[in-house]
Amino acid sequence: MADVNRGKRPLSPHLTIYRPQMTSITSIFTRITGNALLVAALLIVWWFLAAATSPNYFALADGVITSWFGDLVMTLSVWALWYHTLAGVRHLIWDAGYGLEIETAEKMGLAVIAGSLILTIITLLAV
Repeated sequence: MADVNRGKRPLSPHLTIYRPQMTSITSIFTRITGNALLVAALLIVWWFLAAATSPNYFALADGVITSWFGDLVMTLSVWALWYHTLAGVRHLIWDAGYGLEIETAEKMGLAVIAGSLILTIITLLAV
């Protein structure tokens, strides 16, 4: 029964014809940063567990965390934390019924991106 109209139904829009909007891009990044923060948290937990296990194991974990790769992961984690926080605030504002106009929503998306970058730089300079 389901295959009867298979060739006659219109196709939904897909990425080749759909122009991504600021709200969709920022929503996707909110999901990505949430998952990335989980990975960073697991890396930090591994570092703490290594510290509680043995000096040799801690040296290994500390070597990873303090390497260029660890610095990159932690820097991106700071950005992800700020981005995810600001996007959450934006969603709280939307849940209250404010800022739902297209122009305002796009400005809020740009503010989330710019704010997360600025707050990341401030955080890194403060450390």
